[in-house]
Amino acid sequence: MSDKTEVRLAGFGGQGIVLAGNILGRAATLFEGQNAVFPQSYGPEARGGACTADVVISAGRVNYPKVIAPRILVLMSEDAKNTYGHIYAEGATILTDQDLVRLEEPPPGGELHRIPATRLAEELGRVIVANIVMLGFLTSVTGVVSQDSMRQAILSSIPKGTEELNLKAFETGYGYGRKEKGP
Repeated sequence: MSDKTEVRLAGFGGQGIVLAGNILGRAATLFEGQNAVFPQSYGPEARGGACTADVVISAGRVNYPKVIAPRILVLMSEDAKNTYGHIYAEGATILTDQDLVRLEEPPPGGELHRIPATRLAEELGRVIVANIVMLGFLTSVTGVVSQDSMRQAILSSIPKGTEELNLKAFETGYGYGRKEKGP
C-alpha cells in the first residue's frame, strides 16, 4: 500500500454504506495501526438518497481529510455510479454490485471487479448484510487491510447477536474475491 490510500464507498441510504466506511476505517486504525479519516455524506433523502463514505488511510499523518480521486471506488447503486463513478485516480480499482450497477469496462489502466453482493446477502437470508459482503470482497481483492483486521473491525462494530450472520457475509464476499482474482 502506498503512503496514502483514498477509498470511496458509494450507494444509496439504507445500504449500510456509512457503516461499511466506519468499519474500514476502524480496521485500518485500531487493528493495523494506520491513520484514517472518515467523512461521509448523504443526499437530500436519508434513506434511498445517494450517500458516500470516504476513507483516507495513511501510514503517516492525514493532512487533508477529503477524498479527491479514490484509488479504490466501491459502487453499490446505479445512481452512485452516475454521481461518483467518473471520479477516481489513475489506475483505480473499481468494485461494483453487479446486479445493481451497469459497468462493464475497467477504468483506464485500472481494474474492475464485480460481485452480486445484494444477491449473495439475500441468499444468506438478510439483504442488509450486502455491505458486509462487499467489505469481504474489497478486503480480498484490494488487500487495503488484512482479512483478520477487517474481521475484528466487523465484530467490534455490529450489534450483539448478529456476529454469525455478519461473519458469514464477510467470508462469502472474501471467498468470492479470491475466486475472481484467481491464484
